[in-house]
Amino acid sequence: MAVRNLVINDPVGIHARPAAMFAQAVTASGQTVTIAKEGGNAVPAGSILSIMGLGIKQGDTVVINVEGDNAEAVADSLANILVNAE
Repeated sequence: MAVRNLVINDPVGIHARPAAMFAQAVTASGQTVTIAKEGGNAVPAGSILSIMGLGIKQGDTVVINVEGDNAEAVADSLANILVNAE
């Protein structure tokens, strides 16, 4: 299992486009992935609606959990999507 904690820097937080890109990458990875606001409940990261439902804003810390083969590389790739989201 791999865990990544990252702060969202995008001024509008995680909106539809980065949520969709993230969810598609999760699905393509074939891994079990969850995402949560720090201290909140984790949701399936392959669901755009679940991600949007978290209401992640600029400055929020999110926690990504990846389970499965190659979890470390997948977690790095997914974290990169959110860090570079526009």
